[in-house]
Amino acid sequence: MEANYKETNSISASLKSCPMNGGEGPYSYANNSSLYQKRGLDIAKTFLYEEITKKLDVKLLCSSSNSFNIADLGCSVGPNTFLTIQNIIEAIKFNFQSQNLNRNTIEFQVFFNDHTLNDFNTLFKSLPSDRNYFAAGVPGTFHGSLFPKASLHFVHSSYSIQWLSKAPDEVQDQGSLAWNKGRILQDGSEDVEKAYASQFADDMVSFLRARTMEIVPGGFMALLLPCIPHGANPSNCSSIANLELMGSCLMDLAKRGLVEEAKVDSFNLPFYFATKQEMELLIQRNGCFKIERMEQMERPMGDITRPTVEKFALLMRAGFEGIIKQHFGSHEFIEELFNHYTDKLIDHGLFLDSSYMPMLDLFVFLNRIK
Repeated sequence: MEANYKETNSISASLKSCPMNGGEGPYSYANNSSLYQKRGLDIAKTFLYEEITKKLDVKLLCSSSNSFNIADLGCSVGPNTFLTIQNIIEAIKFNFQSQNLNRNTIEFQVFFNDHTLNDFNTLFKSLPSDRNYFAAGVPGTFHGSLFPKASLHFVHSSYSIQWLSKAPDEVQDQGSLAWNKGRILQDGSEDVEKAYASQFADDMVSFLRARTMEIVPGGFMALLLPCIPHGANPSNCSSIANLELMGSCLMDLAKRGLVEEAKVDSFNLPFYFATKQEMELLIQRNGCFKIERMEQMERPMGDITRPTVEKFALLMRAGFEGIIKQHFGSHEFIEELFNHYTDKLIDHGLFLDSSYMPMLDLFVFLNRIK
């Protein structure tokens, strides 16, 4: 998930980071991110190429330097980040050709960002040997500033900004109307929804403010994130229903005495599915970006077979195992949890049930206006 769960930077030092599973093993993000994330990037590739080739003015952006700086925020451990960066660079090179410029005069610098505990060793060990750019790692949360002012020409982030800087305080407070007992995410309750939406808005304000400072006027930013339809009941959306199944598995383990029920009650994922309308409003509120394109994409899972569902369960483990271990302070029940989750996901038939709204992604392409 090219995710970025907050840690110390310019933000509160009390927050901890939970990276995607590193390494190259069977439960690693690198080995399990092709089923959903790579497919989404493949779908968005056409949009990305079209927008760059039509609207990016390389002559303007490179007028004072022969370096073109690109950042991928929430890069995780690959390989998706490398594929995306190459797609971006190929589109930019096409612009040089179409604008009658010598593309050999430009040098590309790519900054791979994720939080400090991300497995940068695996990331850089798997860098393409034939890459046509200089590579650097930038550790830190993207909810704060990461780069010098006006230093970036293009920013990309995929499947990352849905991760909040923290779970909303209200859903963890037993005295609050938003106390989210027995659930791990937004569940359709008005108070819980409001708390999650408010936290997402605060984080997006910080994210956009930082990018406003870092991207040069005329530069661009492309975002890809999971979303839900405006006005939809979250529990009727397959993306959220899937995570609710994981929450129910934790409750099942609590009933069997494998985890403390109080620990389950206090566990809430720092994860939010925004709507297209929410994103549009927050970008407009920032006032420094022009929305060039905003596309909502349906994400079919393909042939829904038992092996496909099992692969999806592995992806979920790659993405959420770390934060679960951090909260519960134990590794002993993890195998049982994800085995139970896999079985429940298969038995539920979630991805075959037409009463659930399909998974959706939102592609956003922004121009940093003067």
